[in-house]
Amino acid sequence: MRTTTDRIRQAILFEIVGLLLITPLGAWTFGHPMNDIGVIAVGGATIATVWNYLFNLGFDHALRRLNGDTCKSIGARIIHALLFELGLLAVLMPFIAWYLGVGLLEAFLMDVSFALFYVGYAFLFTWFYDRMFPAPPSRGAGPVDREHGRDPRPMADL
Repeated sequence: MRTTTDRIRQAILFEIVGLLLITPLGAWTFGHPMNDIGVIAVGGATIATVWNYLFNLGFDHALRRLNGDTCKSIGARIIHALLFELGLLAVLMPFIAWYLGVGLLEAFLMDVSFALFYVGYAFLFTWFYDRMFPAPPSRGAGPVDREHGRDPRPMADL
């Protein structure tokens, strides 16, 4: 399991890199001033940072309960990214509509566009983060193949 310090580092790095990418891309794509998209991005990042910590903590606990470890398969990473973004979508859409003075449909389309970007970004970021800062193996979990993030023993040996 990751430490609280590691989870905070992960969340902060995720948001900083995301802001540097999404602000100019969002301004260019949607035709709103960069400062307005910046406010949306920073507000969204603030909400997302708290959600990131809580969601990852809960997801890792669920993985550990289900699998005995927190190593994520490709399928688990896809589910992780999608569930994270769906929760965030529900909170951010009204904020976007209110701040930009746009209708809920336009806010929804913008939010979905941001979410689609962040699904791919979350998948890639967490993959690289896990490689750069591997989580220690869970107690009693057996050997872990750091290259592939899973138990190296064949399933028949488990």
